[in-house]
Amino acid sequence: MKIAFTVLISSVGVLVSLGMVVLYSAGMGRGEASAHFFLTQLAWFGIGLVACCLMATIDYQIFKKFALVLFAVSVVLLLLVLVPGIGYKTGGARRWFRYGISFQPSELAKLGLIVMVAWYCERYQLLLRKAKQGVVVPGLFIGLVLVLIFLEPDVGTTILLAGVSSIMLLVAGIRWLHFLPPSCLGMGALSLFLWQDPMRSERIYSWLHVEETKMEKGLQAWQSMLAFGSGGWQGLGLGNGRQKLGFVPQQHTDFIFSVIGEEFGLIATLTVVLLFVLLVISGVYISGKSRDVFGLLLGTGITFMIGAQAFINIGVTTGALPNKGLPLPFISFGGSNLLLMLGCIGILLSIGRHAADRTEDASGRFHSTEVLAGQLS
Repeated sequence: MKIAFTVLISSVGVLVSLGMVVLYSAGMGRGEASAHFFLTQLAWFGIGLVACCLMATIDYQIFKKFALVLFAVSVVLLLLVLVPGIGYKTGGARRWFRYGISFQPSELAKLGLIVMVAWYCERYQLLLRKAKQGVVVPGLFIGLVLVLIFLEPDVGTTILLAGVSSIMLLVAGIRWLHFLPPSCLGMGALSLFLWQDPMRSERIYSWLHVEETKMEKGLQAWQSMLAFGSGGWQGLGLGNGRQKLGFVPQQHTDFIFSVIGEEFGLIATLTVVLLFVLLVISGVYISGKSRDVFGLLLGTGITFMIGAQAFINIGVTTGALPNKGLPLPFISFGGSNLLLMLGCIGILLSIGRHAADRTEDASGRFHSTEVLAGQLS
């Protein structure tokens, strides 16, 4: 467990440090914006570090008591952000509250939904093999959150949470026979929406024909690939990147990975990928050692949320995936996301700190966590 803790904390520390340096560099083309990005992110890091330490100190099982409250608050905030005059709209999406500071309620909803799924699956683990308790009921509250985020619209986060929730349900032990039909139906509905929505269908077309659309919808992806190409193995050096000077829009948020590729080179980008892989491996190990099913599922959800978000962001910036608009965890500019990610790391540390090799089932018999997890599957 000590090794897992060391790997997890070290990976996060390197990613956050790299993010601070790259954010300052990414803002150089905007004059005073470089200092603004750095200082704002540093302030959020301070808050996030406090949240991380707090979450690591307390017993993660406290989330059981507040699972319904946290979920309800998340839903209310997702509803409020859709109301004109309350939610802030920019770029055609209404995703933020802006009252002095910006806050994105979908970030809280990520944790709220993960906690809710973990709480429900532990509470009704003996009934999850049935279609109603295993798919229908969780499908209702998961669907509620997904629909509200989808309406913002934020398709990337919707897809992310749908995938994370599905993984948690499968780990909890629902039947594949019950899981596949609604999953296929959901993917079919999403595909139909993407096909019918002009903006997103154009975005997919530009992804498939990036060179043809490099002056229009494919501008970000094209300039991002140019940044990676010009960086080579060792990069152009800190602050020497050219694509950030107005060529790559949103280079400090969704496309910050391209800045890393141009200024630090392929070796640095592969190192970032390796750090996320190590983070996921350590998160899975810690979750597997949890003393109960709630900790197993909570840690699994958090780990795969961070890993999947990083995978999607890196896939978008390298042209492997169409643009989804998700930040790179611990690195991209954005206080809400950084605060959530650091808080979730604290929860993982709490799960590991309270881990036990043995756990007690409902009948009073003791089993190892791995055996109990196998029984649920």
